[in-house]
Amino acid sequence: MDESTELEAAERVVMRWDSSSASTAAAGRDDEPMLFDGAGDRAEAERFLRAVDDIRRLAPPSPAAVGSPRRLSSGSGAASGLGGCSAVQVAMARLEDEFRHVLSSRAFDLEIEALADLTSLSISSDRSNSVSSIDLPVVDEDDPVSYRVGRRSSYRSLRSIREIDLLPDDAVADLRAIASRMAAAGYGRECAQVYASVRKPAVDASLRRLGVERLSIGDVQRLEWDALEAKIRRWIRAARAAVRGVFASERRLSFHIFHDLPISNVTVTAAAAVAVAAASATHDTPFVEAVKGAALQLFGFAEAISIGRRSPEKLFKIIDLHDALSDLLPDVSDIFAASKAAESIYVQAVEIRSRLADAVRGILSEFENAVLRDPPKTPVPGGTVHPLTRYVMNYSSLISDYRATLTELIVSRPSASARLAAEGSELAPSLADLDLPELENQSPLAAHIIWIILVLEHNLEGKASLYKDTALSHLFLMNNVHYIVHKVKDSPELWSMIGDDYLKQLTGKFTVAATNYQRSSWLKILNCLRDEGLHVSGGFSSGISKSALRERFKSFNAAFEDAHRVQSGWLVPDTQLREELRISIAEKLLPAYRSFLGRFRHHIENGRHPELYIKHSAEDLENSVNDLFEGPPPTPHSRRRSHG
Repeated sequence: MDESTELEAAERVVMRWDSSSASTAAAGRDDEPMLFDGAGDRAEAERFLRAVDDIRRLAPPSPAAVGSPRRLSSGSGAASGLGGCSAVQVAMARLEDEFRHVLSSRAFDLEIEALADLTSLSISSDRSNSVSSIDLPVVDEDDPVSYRVGRRSSYRSLRSIREIDLLPDDAVADLRAIASRMAAAGYGRECAQVYASVRKPAVDASLRRLGVERLSIGDVQRLEWDALEAKIRRWIRAARAAVRGVFASERRLSFHIFHDLPISNVTVTAAAAVAVAAASATHDTPFVEAVKGAALQLFGFAEAISIGRRSPEKLFKIIDLHDALSDLLPDVSDIFAASKAAESIYVQAVEIRSRLADAVRGILSEFENAVLRDPPKTPVPGGTVHPLTRYVMNYSSLISDYRATLTELIVSRPSASARLAAEGSELAPSLADLDLPELENQSPLAAHIIWIILVLEHNLEGKASLYKDTALSHLFLMNNVHYIVHKVKDSPELWSMIGDDYLKQLTGKFTVAATNYQRSSWLKILNCLRDEGLHVSGGFSSGISKSALRERFKSFNAAFEDAHRVQSGWLVPDTQLREELRISIAEKLLPAYRSFLGRFRHHIENGRHPELYIKHSAEDLENSVNDLFEGPPPTPHSRRRSHG
């Protein structure tokens, strides 16, 4: 068979499948038979592909003839005898339709369950101390539930990436065969556009199923923090699935179809080699056009968080976000960074992580200043632990839980300017006197935590001055420093960061506050039980002044009863500390009272109305001491609430 006859035979095969023919148009596109329909008989599809190859070989189109196959073929007649160039255009139009049909009809339906399974992919980093790691069950590849992604879906692991089969192998092979013919004929760009037009909605739908919302930066920044916190948790789970599952799978599909194909409107000839090399489109272009919008939308949420208002309550969720993005970056690099067309997505992710790190540093500084600026207002009732103390120490414990990440991000110690940042604050003038210990091998993060506790202590001293009763002021400091010490001891991470030396300093401050409380409150009561001033001497006899003794008993009774009345309403919330404090008071008070009573009781009992002076037994005092530090009695309103 000569070349002319061979060309005519190939053209006849192609023209039978002219997508623009009148008969095809009359039949309707939905009822149009397709060459690549996934059925068993593939002979006609193979014959068509061979015909396309023959036409290109025997009558290659000129570069001027290259363009949209749909546009060029629509003006062509359907009669036999068309030139090879027209037959190529008809073939390209048919292949474009076939490509769209296979890509749309043969795709597996990704079920929500399968996408949700992808959120369980383990974090590749070893930041074991970060609570951003969400412990979820690992996907069991032998479990049929893990394969609910289509008729013959499977997972393949590559590092932390799990790639899902988006189409059957035979459909991917058909798509590759079609794409290679279109690219070779100079219609690669049209093929890529069809690919993106089909896969982009599929990618967008996958992200919607994962819970990724289309929110602008303004939308995100207007959200209340509680709502935003929940969205961050969902975003972390969705981002893992999107990057390691959806985007990775899309890249693999695009690679299998377009790898090494020239995606540009240039026919592959020796003369066009330079033009192909210079063309902006590459074999990555279809993948990028399919996923770029979804990727920008996904990372746009993290970007909005990174540039939002900085406040202390946001710190730990932003660290979670930073850790999640850090963990994903190697996968983002594998998927996007190797391609010039997609590299901008990786660059954006890296920049967002950097801004999240800046936000973490800024929030920690803001927290320190917030502790510093918290003004003395009204004293807390009963001298109990101040809410600020609980908040700061719980916050510091969480900081230590995030030690691995924060040690990387916090690289400088609190500066002198930071220490005096609260100019205009009542506390600022005396802040310069605070001594920040510099321990050997102390990390900048540890220095910041010690600085936070120092500032808290300084603030508490200001709050203690609000109490008119000096003893209550000391009790307040005792309660709060005790709470600080025990929060440190209860957190091995926090303890190891601040060190034993600083913990000893804190323990010493607690001891001083407890001693000062007992001295200011009970020393004057114990002084009533001393002998000084009770003895009289002169003339021929010496003895006890009964009037002075009666006054001494009256003074003791009044002082003790007043202390009992007042201090029963004071509060030591820690059960063990409360009991230890009662024992310490009793160990000083009861022996002194028993001794005083033993020495002078008969002088009172031999006189008139002894019950007016000896009003308490030692057992009475012990019982009364055990009433101390229970806190203010509940108000009628709170009692009604508790019974309601």
